[in-house]
Amino acid sequence: MNILMATSEAVPFAKTGGMADVCGTLPVELARLGHHTTLILPAYRQVRAAGLPIEPTGVHFDVAIGSKTVSGSFLKSRLPEGDVPVYLVENDHYYNRGGLYQEDGEDYRDNCERYVFFCRAVLEAVRLLDLQVDVLHANDWQTGLVPAYLKLEYAAVPEYERIGSLLTIHNMAYQGVFWHWDMLLTGLDWKYFNWQQMEFFGNLNLLKTGLAFADRLNTVSPRYAEEIQTAPLGCGLEGVLQNRRGALSGIVNGVDYREWDPSIDKHLAEKFTPESVATGKAACKAALQRELGLPEEPRVPLVAFVGRLADQKGLDLLAATVNDWVKTHDVQWAILGTGDPQYEEQFAMLAQRFPNRVAARLEFSNALAHQFEAGADMFVMPSRYEPCGLNQLYSLKYGTVPIVRATGGLVDTITPVDDKTLADGTATGFAFGDYSAVALAKALQRACDAYVQPEVWSRIMATGMQQDWSWATSARKYVELYEATAARVRRGLVAGNA
Repeated sequence: MNILMATSEAVPFAKTGGMADVCGTLPVELARLGHHTTLILPAYRQVRAAGLPIEPTGVHFDVAIGSKTVSGSFLKSRLPEGDVPVYLVENDHYYNRGGLYQEDGEDYRDNCERYVFFCRAVLEAVRLLDLQVDVLHANDWQTGLVPAYLKLEYAAVPEYERIGSLLTIHNMAYQGVFWHWDMLLTGLDWKYFNWQQMEFFGNLNLLKTGLAFADRLNTVSPRYAEEIQTAPLGCGLEGVLQNRRGALSGIVNGVDYREWDPSIDKHLAEKFTPESVATGKAACKAALQRELGLPEEPRVPLVAFVGRLADQKGLDLLAATVNDWVKTHDVQWAILGTGDPQYEEQFAMLAQRFPNRVAARLEFSNALAHQFEAGADMFVMPSRYEPCGLNQLYSLKYGTVPIVRATGGLVDTITPVDDKTLADGTATGFAFGDYSAVALAKALQRACDAYVQPEVWSRIMATGMQQDWSWATSARKYVELYEATAARVRRGLVAGNA
């Protein structure tokens, strides 16, 4: 199949979140399965600074943005892993900026216009670059107009009428909501500004637009696909998703084991395999304790958190639990990440008051993230909601037992420890349901109780390390989804010609 993947970010070109990992890795896996995938994203300043080879195509285009005509051009590069072409939409006015979507915590005021331009450029790329496309795969609100333009403006254009559209929702909380007059920028008829298609409480909603017009919808885990059809995780669009539930599915994100594998990880004090995990992990734990200034206590559980310090990630629960446990439990805590100033302040204060029990690195460090995964005994993810989650999957591979809230992709990827799962050898972590510090503390206590039973703990670790959450598995499921999307369009053409 021929897939054109449109995204606002993809590693290693530009990244702010997990969508970049998906869009930078999935095309490579699809190519390995024999499919032709092309990636297209904006030529941000960050893209140009990535140090990857970029060349001009000599192809320029003009598109209508509201009442004006805006020019752009296409640059070309490739994903480093594999033979996947990457086209970059060039317009310095829109994309030569300090951030992708915002600077100094403030969204760019013209974000709607920037991504209207990008979506129009995506559709023009099909024609101007002579791309053979079976499915156009859009991602999140930034590409929400792509399915709409395909269906409303290009459906009768030769070579476009057979293209199917798929929209992947990476996080329902981010919807691209703009004031109603930005509808003029889209160039679409005002009749589509209605409660079923583009309008959302008087505003323009680009994610809703994609949900309404895409041939198929999917999100990044089966459980999240169910959760977003109800409040509050539908974030106001649950009715739209219920209406389209027949076209909605979920596929768990994969892990790039070329990057996340303790047997080859260049960031670790000592590499290890499932066979050498006992000695290798002990060495990594001691190294992490030294790096963080924590006492080298091999039998004291070391609990790690890596990620955004935000409400979504359950940081209110974690802060409350750490504040309580430092006074009552012999446990070490390691926190890595940046985010909400209130959480940065809380963890910095806890680390200052309890330096033998809490270490907080309020930064982003890829090397440290790997060292946290390898050196910790447990990894905590008390998320309020979690579309998929990757850290729990990294943790499994590194023999670090996850402690998760039972939501979204965490449900789909972690098998909770109980008598049955321990007996049949399927247990991989600990889970709790209620969103409360009490529930989190109980799950942590269950984990600590298991930790002092070496045979039980070793069994849980070994089961987790044997899991295969590679992109190869997820990519095959995407191929099935692409085929279903293309088949739906073909059936529509046949019915239309009957």
